[in-house]
Amino acid sequence: MWFERSRSGNVAAPAALTLEELIAAAARGDEQAFGELYDQTSPRVYGMVLRVVRDPAQAAEVTQDIYLEVWRQSARFDAGRGGVLPWLLMIAHRRAVDRVRSAQSSIARDDKYALLHEERPYDSVSEQVQTSLDAQRVRKVLDDLTPAQREAVTLAYFGGYTHTEVAQLLKVPLGTVKTRIRDGLIRMRDALGVMA
Repeated sequence: MWFERSRSGNVAAPAALTLEELIAAAARGDEQAFGELYDQTSPRVYGMVLRVVRDPAQAAEVTQDIYLEVWRQSARFDAGRGGVLPWLLMIAHRRAVDRVRSAQSSIARDDKYALLHEERPYDSVSEQVQTSLDAQRVRKVLDDLTPAQREAVTLAYFGGYTHTEVAQLLKVPLGTVKTRIRDGLIRMRDALGVMA
């Protein structure tokens, strides 16, 4: 079919087929025709991809993907809509652009993740100053409480006693201790400007 017979009857070299004939043969599963199609078109396809992705290794990978798609989709080629080479170059351009977009999305996603999960340097001096200032404010507000409130709050929150234990230590009813603590905490909240 592809081979011409010489005058002596021997099989000669294959006849030169057009790209359209090669893709039609490849669509029928002819691997040799597909190999010839590859040999004739791959330098142009690779060049197109390389101009878009600008990385020889990625260009080679994308070109391989393109020819795998062409092998699978060769039956869909319609010669009435254009030539084989423009069809191949259109597929190559689309695949190359997709690769660039995918790489850009991946970089943007990695940058966003790094920004969100970046370890911030710990400033111990600043934290110590803030803690000291907060402690001074709390001490000042405690000093502004009534002596009964201050005593109940100090035992419960700084002494670590339960309300029942505070009542026993102060020798007052449990309800009175709870009221003193509640009222003292409300005054402290208001003085410190803490939202309820």
